Amino acid sequence: MARVRVRVPRTPSAPSAPALALAPRPHPWSRVLGLVAVVLLGAWLGLLVVGNVRVPVGPMNTTMTLRPSLTGGTKINVSPLGALSLDSHTAPVRLDVNVDQLDPARSQALVDHPERLSGLQDEVAHDVQHGTLDLAVRSCVAVVSGATALGLVVYRRPRRALAAGGLALALLAASGATAYATWNPKSVLEPRFSGLLSSAPSLVGNARSIVTEFDVYQQELARLVTNVTKLYDVTSTLPAYQPDPSTVRVLHVSDIHLNPASWKIIASLVEQYKVNVIVDSGDTMDHGTSAENGFLDPVADLGAPYVWVRGNHDSRVTQSYLGRIKNVHVLDDGRAETIAGLRFAGMGDPQFTPDRSSVPGAGASEEAAGDRLAEALRSETAAGTPVDVAVVHEPSAARRTDGTVPLVLSGHLHHEQTEVMENGTRLRVEGSTGGSGLRAVEGEYPDPIEASILYFDRGTKRLQAWDEIRLGGLGLTTAEVSRHLPKENQPGASPTPTPPPASSTPPSSPSP
Repeated sequence: MARVRVRVPRTPSAPSAPALALAPRPHPWSRVLGLVAVVLLGAWLGLLVVGNVRVPVGPMNTTMTLRPSLTGGTKINVSPLGALSLDSHTAPVRLDVNVDQLDPARSQALVDHPERLSGLQDEVAHDVQHGTLDLAVRSCVAVVSGATALGLVVYRRPRRALAAGGLALALLAASGATAYATWNPKSVLEPRFSGLLSSAPSLVGNARSIVTEFDVYQQELARLVTNVTKLYDVTSTLPAYQPDPSTVRVLHVSDIHLNPASWKIIASLVEQYKVNVIVDSGDTMDHGTSAENGFLDPVADLGAPYVWVRGNHDSRVTQSYLGRIKNVHVLDDGRAETIAGLRFAGMGDPQFTPDRSSVPGAGASEEAAGDRLAEALRSETAAGTPVDVAVVHEPSAARRTDGTVPLVLSGHLHHEQTEVMENGTRLRVEGSTGGSGLRAVEGEYPDPIEASILYFDRGTKRLQAWDEIRLGGLGLTTAEVSRHLPKENQPGASPTPTPPPASSTPPSSPSP
């Protein structure tokens, strides 16, 4: 049987697809961001591992470290007493200084022989300079090593890893240049303390008038080292705070609003800071009823004269009751008294609104009260007994005294603020020393308890400095103390002249 072979024509086949498709290349910006992330993370890890140095500063053994930061500055940790923050520079790195321990022999010799403090200034400055240089070198090694190592792990290419290390070094150099350009040695004059309130007076130290140019950084840093040394004395107890005898210390409180815890806090501040006089700018009560008067009885045992003006939550009944308590000086109608060497004058709030109601014409009545106080201040100046400090409750009334007194104190706003008004009078508004009383629980977080220590020169009667004290609300024990200096007390500044006595006409509205 014959075979039949059938030929089937072959159709041309389609070209075969490649066996493996090429992956899309990443966007250039993604590669840049990825490299920056590797550099930052590697540099941070390097600083954590090897970026610290142990440096003896005077009698203290410290550890210095650089840390990433959005604001810069210097933080000195004095565990367990608290920490000091200084606005020493603005850069993306912060200098952390941890006080580890003291050399017992050197610290005891410094405490026992104060004459050695004269040489401590140069010693501390040399130690800090040496430690900073050592830290800079070690930090460079740390960030370059960390960024290079992490780059090698991520990219597995030596060239890319070296690029990461070089970029880390450039970033650190730029941060160092920024810190150097913004270096502020005067920051040691205005530290912020956070920690145990009982440690603050001894650690921050005295406020003193600075009217001539000198090497602020060396002198104040040596003073800080001395204070820390005394706190870490071999007795392991807090030393007694020794106030500068050339200062008068005034405790400014306001808006207690029936908070019984305020009396214990005030008494503690009086004892710790050796306060000479307490000034209360009103709203001590909440409704001003006679039933609340018993709340005022602890004022007699606070340990310092108590100067008081009426707030809009304080009634005439409240004022009359306080006037009968020993050591209380109620100021109203512009009446002036000299207490602890300073002359005070005050005006009670013309309104009584315990229910927080709005009264028509309230603003005009406050300004009228301020005008009456300003007139009384001019009369005191004309009589040769100028007033050093005026006290009211409402800031709107306080503004009417501009130009008639160096300093006016007020409250009412439940938060602290300070300003120098157009004619040279400084307005200091105190926060709530009662943490807003029962109103503290109305918000999402409890209101803080605030007060201030004002330092006056005994000779000139002028304000030298003030400490803002802020405690956590509703019984929280943490404290923050910030030291502030008037501009005229900054090194090299010429003192601001006392505001001249104004004429008998009331002050006009400020021009635009």
